[in-house]
Amino acid sequence: MNTQDKPWTGRFTAPTDAFVEAFTASVSFDQRLYQYDIMGSIAHAQMLAHVGILTTDECQQIVNGLQTIQQEIEQGCFVWSIALEDVHMNIETRLTQLIGPIGKKLHTGRSRNDQVATDIRLYLRSEIDLIQAELTRFIKALLDVAAQEKATIMPGFTHLQNAQPVTFGHHLLAWCEMLLRDKARFHDCRQRVNSLPLGAAALAGTSYPIDRHYTANLLQFDTIASNSLDAVSDRDFAIEFTSCAAILMLHLSRFSEELVLWSSSQFGFIELSDAFCTGSSIMPQKKNPDVPELVRGKTGRVYGHLFSLLTLMKSQPLAYNKDNQEDKEPLFDTVDTLKGCLRVYADMIPAIQVRRENMIAAAQRGFTTATDLADYLVRKGVAFRDAHEIVGKTVRYCIEHECDLANLDLVVFQQFSPLIDNDIYPLLTLEGSVAARNHIGGTAPIQVDAAIQRLQALLS
Repeated sequence: MNTQDKPWTGRFTAPTDAFVEAFTASVSFDQRLYQYDIMGSIAHAQMLAHVGILTTDECQQIVNGLQTIQQEIEQGCFVWSIALEDVHMNIETRLTQLIGPIGKKLHTGRSRNDQVATDIRLYLRSEIDLIQAELTRFIKALLDVAAQEKATIMPGFTHLQNAQPVTFGHHLLAWCEMLLRDKARFHDCRQRVNSLPLGAAALAGTSYPIDRHYTANLLQFDTIASNSLDAVSDRDFAIEFTSCAAILMLHLSRFSEELVLWSSSQFGFIELSDAFCTGSSIMPQKKNPDVPELVRGKTGRVYGHLFSLLTLMKSQPLAYNKDNQEDKEPLFDTVDTLKGCLRVYADMIPAIQVRRENMIAAAQRGFTTATDLADYLVRKGVAFRDAHEIVGKTVRYCIEHECDLANLDLVVFQQFSPLIDNDIYPLLTLEGSVAARNHIGGTAPIQVDAAIQRLQALLS
């Protein structure tokens, strides 16, 4: 077969239009699947030999030829042809060039429909494992900083207003919890990715006596797709992966926003390493948090890919359609974007400098211990709503007199409630406030330390 021949030309009397040939080709982007295509083809050949469709010698020639092709691709000397449409036909054609007519036997009992579905699942399974490793590295970096800052007091916010004092370590653990949920989602997604479609052929299965369990074992698939129509047309796993990626990017974007705020002169809570920032072309004093800003921006890119895949599949009848060629670029870019964002964050977090004095100073503004005063009154027997009103009036007094709750004289406190006594003052300190939240999930340093140890053990 000439290198420019198609595998389906027997039915046709005219060559493909040159523009159509380029327009419909996918080899420019699906060639990244080469190692998975070769992996699947080797397993398929071994299965064909196992059931007696290929001889042992034919199988070995095919395997040797495929391994040679992989070496050629990795050495950069493989010639990719748009005329051969995709990664599958480029490799199969080269195999026949290398070993002769025996190479044409490889496609027995399969179609490009189940072949590409297998390749994508093998690819995505591998990429999920890499993403999980980067996620773990990122979480461990956060835990290390949280351990160093488990007693560092900062303001906790609601509506971006000072609310109650928390520790910086406790705050970072909130992000760890989100990322752990992301890990769990990818773990679940991987289970559904790891199902073998090979053997479904074009859509109806094959009349050859194939052994799908044998192939699944060779490729380490946990399950076998049980319906041939669904096996070749399903892209739920790609949509699910991209959905998991979108949620993870949502978390990274929210974290990015905090890093941008915290590193600003208005907050001054942290300083990012110079290695993860850039300057201004006109303002020499500027240090811009470009990495978190860019990650925040890339979130929309992944959201777009999720919507693209959902739209791609929404009107497709069973089984395979050419539309599905459009699944790869959104999926590939989602993988690349996600891995890049996780890598840069895992590298950036350990280099953050924490400005503890600025965090504490900020926590001292905005009456962040007002809830502690209300809780104190409740413990004295005051109904919470009444305590809330008493503290609100006390805070208004402090605003009018430009003072803080912790600095009020006892006689002033008692104007608002005679139940207030000298034992209130330790509770109105930042340290007393955070220490009082001494329960699982609370911000007390002892609880933060225990939570860090639990998460470290979980990741070990």
